[in-house]
Amino acid sequence: MCLLTKTYIRNRKLNGINNFHSSTSFETVKQEDSSPLYQYGGVHGSSRGSQKLWRNKPLFRREADIRFKTGLEAAEMLVAEVKRKDGYQPEFVQSFANTMDAISPVFDRLPKYAWVAKLFLEPERLIQFRVAWLDDQGFCRINRGFRVQYNSALGPYEGGTHFGMGLNTGIMKALALDRTFTNALSGRMFGSAVGGSDFNPHKKTEAEIQRFCQSYMTELAKYIGPDVDYPGMGFCVGPEEIGYMYGQYKRTSNHISQKGVGLLWGGTPPFPQCTGYGVAHFAHFVLADKGESLKGKRCLITGSGKNALALAQKLLDYGAIPLSFSDRDGHIYEIDGIDRQKLKQIQKIKVERGARIGRYIIASTTARYNEPENIFNIPCDLVFACGKMNEINEQIATILADNGCMGIVEGCNMPTTPEAIKVCKKRGMLLMPYRATLSGTCLVNGIALEHAPLLNEKEMDEKLRAIMETTFHLCKSTAQEYNMRGNLQAGASIAAFLKVADSMLAQGSV
Repeated sequence: MCLLTKTYIRNRKLNGINNFHSSTSFETVKQEDSSPLYQYGGVHGSSRGSQKLWRNKPLFRREADIRFKTGLEAAEMLVAEVKRKDGYQPEFVQSFANTMDAISPVFDRLPKYAWVAKLFLEPERLIQFRVAWLDDQGFCRINRGFRVQYNSALGPYEGGTHFGMGLNTGIMKALALDRTFTNALSGRMFGSAVGGSDFNPHKKTEAEIQRFCQSYMTELAKYIGPDVDYPGMGFCVGPEEIGYMYGQYKRTSNHISQKGVGLLWGGTPPFPQCTGYGVAHFAHFVLADKGESLKGKRCLITGSGKNALALAQKLLDYGAIPLSFSDRDGHIYEIDGIDRQKLKQIQKIKVERGARIGRYIIASTTARYNEPENIFNIPCDLVFACGKMNEINEQIATILADNGCMGIVEGCNMPTTPEAIKVCKKRGMLLMPYRATLSGTCLVNGIALEHAPLLNEKEMDEKLRAIMETTFHLCKSTAQEYNMRGNLQAGASIAAFLKVADSMLAQGSV
């Protein structure tokens, strides 16, 4: 190394600059170079220039160079591109458009981030395969399997597995994109992936479900593994399905894992209530920041899966009053609230695979079934949406606001339409975004438990509470920094995007 180079390195260290890179020129380091956009050489590998130059670079180059002047224009161009390429996938378009709308202020401050956002148009890998299995009559059945490995900038892929009719590539991509931001907010270093199948487990025997899971995993095993991809639980995929899939994974890959940790938790996933508890904790911190509490709040809950039931349990711990549960066939409503004894009865009913929530009215003399006809006409203080995508539209949001509802807590992926979100903002309703409320899930991922074991549910709950408090303050402070005070949805998306984007820049924007 020549004397001039040694002198330059020594001077940089004396000035507190230790991130010397061989491609860095010997010119004076500007103040703006402290940004990761410059620190890592930008999306084209050059650290020279300023942010102003990026406004003159074309974001897209097809028939003609397409440039933007404002962050909103950049967001609109990116949304137009996803509509051009994937317009037949409305769920993915909606998720992507919501993301770009939220993070557009970042493009105003640092235009180069628009080129990073362009990479989110495509997942890193989209796997689709045939799942052939035999039913109990010996007939061959065919389903479609998926695994969308969206982003690995922060670490190995991690995300849920969902079974259900109607699942398709667009929905899988939307869920995987959302998982990218949810995992980034969790504080754990995980990438994002989501998988599943259009297989409907309802009205299937246990033997049929086992055979399907084994066939599904036979193909999926080629694309997952330790330090690569960690599938998790999801809609219609609980401990039983995870056990069947892990058993087949062991047979095909010579893998041994301790129960409760590692890939697929060794077939025994602990703490399935973690996600539902996290939703309640996040709502607690949002209300506490407003000088309110969950105690005494009448809470409308949609859905009746494991997350909705766990959420109700934690709401009772906070002194709230759960009022309802629902499924595809209807909803049950307890005027005076669902106490612990009633919740245990509902949990007992839902243990049976495919059981409908309507069976609860046989065990309760005070419960109403599908009365009122629209569950959102039930007077409440808060709505916890744990049901399905886009279940709260503009009309329903208006009904909730007219009935004096304080806000909507999203407990599943994308339950609120863009039009309903606008109503919430216009009417001053709180909106607690799912990308933040679901971020505690990573705490009990198999690889996370391998490095940081949890002894019992109490320890899990304490650590989860701390994660959700940190997530809330991060969303709040980020929204304030970008002049969107109180907009937790934007705060969550921006904070998560910046974390993932900076890692992508460090890796050469790939």
